[in-house]
Amino acid sequence: MKKYIAILSFSILLFIPETAEAQCAMCRAVLESEGSTETAKGINRGIVYLMAIPYILVGVLFFVVYKKLKN
Repeated sequence: MKKYIAILSFSILLFIPETAEAQCAMCRAVLESEGSTETAKGINRGIVYLMAIPYILVGVLFFVVYKKLKN
């Protein structure tokens, strides 16, 4: 059951990047003090996408290894 909850929460964060709020404390403080919400949204999305790239690469690597071992 815990495995399914973890998968569900990861997929929610992956497919809805606005809910992730992946900012460090200093970036958040600077962006909130400026008052520009568009800049803050851009920074949030950029951080989430940068976080997703390693997971995608590892997934592709495991897929290639799986295909090689299957043959």
